[in-house]
Amino acid sequence: MNKITCFMKQKSVAAVTLGCKVNYAETSSIVDMLLSEGWHLNAIDDRADVIIIHTCAVTGEAERKSRQQIRKIIRNNPGSRVGVIGCYAQLDPERIAAIEGVSFVLGTTDKFEIASYRYKLSLDNPAPLIKVSPPDEAKTAHPACSMLSQPEKGRTRAFLKIQDGCSFGCAYCSIPLARGRSRSVPFSQVLDRARKIADAGYSEIVLTGINIADYRDGDIRLVALLRRLEAIDVSRIRVSSVEPQLLDDELIDLVASSGKIMPHFHLPLQSGSDKVLRSMGRHYDTAFYRERLDRAVSSIRDCAIGADVMVSYPGESDEEFEEMCRFIEALPVAYLHVFTCSPRPGTRLFAQIAEKRLVRIPSAEASARAARLGAIGERIGCRFAETFIGRRLKVLFEESVALAGGMVQWSGYSENYLRVSVETGAEAGAGDLRGRMREVIIDGFGEGLHLKGRLLS
Repeated sequence: MNKITCFMKQKSVAAVTLGCKVNYAETSSIVDMLLSEGWHLNAIDDRADVIIIHTCAVTGEAERKSRQQIRKIIRNNPGSRVGVIGCYAQLDPERIAAIEGVSFVLGTTDKFEIASYRYKLSLDNPAPLIKVSPPDEAKTAHPACSMLSQPEKGRTRAFLKIQDGCSFGCAYCSIPLARGRSRSVPFSQVLDRARKIADAGYSEIVLTGINIADYRDGDIRLVALLRRLEAIDVSRIRVSSVEPQLLDDELIDLVASSGKIMPHFHLPLQSGSDKVLRSMGRHYDTAFYRERLDRAVSSIRDCAIGADVMVSYPGESDEEFEEMCRFIEALPVAYLHVFTCSPRPGTRLFAQIAEKRLVRIPSAEASARAARLGAIGERIGCRFAETFIGRRLKVLFEESVALAGGMVQWSGYSENYLRVSVETGAEAGAGDLRGRMREVIIDGFGEGLHLKGRLLS
């Protein structure tokens, strides 16, 4: 959960983002639009006039946490108007509007209509405002990025949304129901936002969207966009998630040759069983995935690729799960994101379960499988990180913690997204490292799978 905070003034707004980086970029842009109209930004605990809650609906658990957070914020801020926006608001607006204390509910495209944030419950308007347009009516992608008017203290990375929606139609996915089909932010608007991000003092731009490798504006595709973004005055550009079938040689070669595009991205796998991949409606098999992964890691120096994996897909047999475990353990990936399948209403998977064509995995077995894959993920993460012990990494520092004896622990991310910490005292050249890129020699592991090292002068 990300919180956007500042100082308390009249006509104030506070915002909480639940879910993905796309949501965070959109929340930030909505707040920026309100600030441009004279609003002021509050801390979430300072009882703003309006509190915006940007929700997620990727799983049933995400929806449950969204409802829990809505009720908690209403309870703790009795004088505030609470508005709920985003994917969950799009998919189940009536249920959200029924929560006592909710003032307005805005869908995935309607949330950009700033006039709606002025809505107040009254005798004339006794019911919450609900504005939820059908997702298939969305023809444009709204530009969005991290805050520009008041860059948050300590932020070194800015998220830049370049694309929205998805047209792939995977059986389990509710994104087309919530966000519509794939569409891209116009090229000129992306470049304009990127320049403003640089002017605001951010050091790194993280490109985000639902399916960013499907970016297209006329003849301009992702590689052409990246080439233009390389001219922007920031130290780093980071690509987020790339679907396997869109990871072509041109994109790999660009990242390999670039001094600014980071050697790190996600390559969603979802399953290591070809049978399960076909059931999911994915557009590749394990052999294709492995070939693309090998091509990337062999071409891009020190490349870190993360894999999203969905466990306990309905119908997944014990043999297919074991097949997935063996396949994943042999992959040269840097880390895993493990999710338990959560069938979403309105999807093809949900209908297949209702029609008894697929059977859900019992919850105890699903938990055991998730734990097994989680342990594999820890081994994979350790295996990748330990190869950098004794080596030098360039780290962009973001955060600090005061230690005993006047020491300070600084932490940040390497180019390939390894978390690295150093301890500094009064040595020359240390000082305030926030937003600075420094070379570090890695000594070993710190807490968890985080690396620790020493600054090099």
